[in-house]
Amino acid sequence: MSESIDVTGRLRKMPAQAGDPVAYTLAVGDTRIPLNDLIGQKVRLDFDGVIRCIHCDRTTKKSFNQGYCYPCFRKLAACDSCIMSPEKCHYHLGTCREPEWGEANCMVEHVVYLANSSGLKVGITRGSQVPTRWIDQGAVTAIPMLRVASRYLSGLVEAACKSHVADRTNWRAMLKGDVPELDLVQERRKMLELIEDELAQLRAQHGEDSIRVVDEASLGLGYPVQVWPSKVKTHNLDKTPEVEGLLEGIKGQYLMLDTGVINIRKFTGYEVRFRVLD
Repeated sequence: MSESIDVTGRLRKMPAQAGDPVAYTLAVGDTRIPLNDLIGQKVRLDFDGVIRCIHCDRTTKKSFNQGYCYPCFRKLAACDSCIMSPEKCHYHLGTCREPEWGEANCMVEHVVYLANSSGLKVGITRGSQVPTRWIDQGAVTAIPMLRVASRYLSGLVEAACKSHVADRTNWRAMLKGDVPELDLVQERRKMLELIEDELAQLRAQHGEDSIRVVDEASLGLGYPVQVWPSKVKTHNLDKTPEVEGLLEGIKGQYLMLDTGVINIRKFTGYEVRFRVLD
């Protein structure tokens, strides 16, 4: 079956389902390809030079914010700077680019969590994005710490945590499998003690029910990896439009080939041809 795979279309972020291991799908146009079945086989991606905005479908010379044209990047709330820095949310000032989008995506319950992807990190996500967000980051374990009333509030809590723990993943270490063992239940307890005063201040300002400590279990995640790279070399479709190699694993949003790794999410909106080679 795999020998007949030869599809063209626009790349999208890889859908993934939690499992042992995580089950990945490659989205090329309207085609969905189960990727776990292809590990150990040679695959090829060819970029034809066309990038289309994932929102308005217009052709763009450059992709902004992983898949958008520049006008959409400037216009859409999903591309505003407060998405990367939620503590800078300005919805309450009446200046949100798209108030209805903000109500549906930001003024909803968020989870503040701890994860182990390349070591301990703090992060936030909408409640509906658990565990998808953890998979996208390549976390091997993750645990909810707090449930809060809005994205803005989750950003303020995250900012309080960042003086004690990283908020970013070392993606090279993540792809090498260099991940230390951590007791996230213990780490959660320690973090809550460290930010106790900040949480009390935020509750006083936003209401006692706006921040809830949760006692939810941690989740372990395994990934379909046959060979871990000893050195991480990256493929870039903008510089080398032909990428070919033996698929040795998948983690986060990366395909791990024997010739290097490629971040599929980075090239969202790129028109490509994907093939399994003999």
